[in-house]
Amino acid sequence: MSETGLTTGDFTEQSEPFSLFGTWMDEAKASEINDPNGVALATVDADGLPNVRMVLLKDFDERGFVFYTNFESQKGQELLGSMKAALCFHWKSLRRQVRLRGPVEIVSNEEADEYYKTRPRGSRIGAWASKQSRPLESRFALEKAVAEFGLRYAVGEIPRPDHWSGFRIRPTSIEFWKDGAFRLHDRIEFRRRDGDVNWEKLRMYP
Repeated sequence: MSETGLTTGDFTEQSEPFSLFGTWMDEAKASEINDPNGVALATVDADGLPNVRMVLLKDFDERGFVFYTNFESQKGQELLGSMKAALCFHWKSLRRQVRLRGPVEIVSNEEADEYYKTRPRGSRIGAWASKQSRPLESRFALEKAVAEFGLRYAVGEIPRPDHWSGFRIRPTSIEFWKDGAFRLHDRIEFRRRDGDVNWEKLRMYP
């Protein structure tokens, strides 16, 4: 039995990845200091040059893994340009990692609206005020924009900007990695073709 209570057998004998990911995420929520849903998002630009940054996973199910952003940002433009991406979760407290990649789709307006309404009011104002990834002349210019949109939407609901929504990565591969002694780690990879329901499972050399 591991320190987290999950045996190596339990980990390697799973037949599909989503329930295993759910278990690992629940354990990360109990052990990580903050943001257990923080994940590195990798994209490529029009020249094929990669970019990576941290985002927050907001939902996942058998359809895929969802996060939200400004479509006019660098990552938004790169995602819209390629419609492909990769994610990497690393939970240091558990010595575990999950990597996945696959095609990307835009979430429905209903999904985006529902999530947007749950955000703090200041974050909803920020979605209007920030021209994400573009040059900012000064901190004052940002604070001024926040104040202006705060006055515009001082009363009532704050609508979701058209340029702000979510992406869902539909994974075609998901790899689970668990630290082992002498760097003899456990690695299990699930693979499928896009659109397939069934997964092929492989144990990988560390």
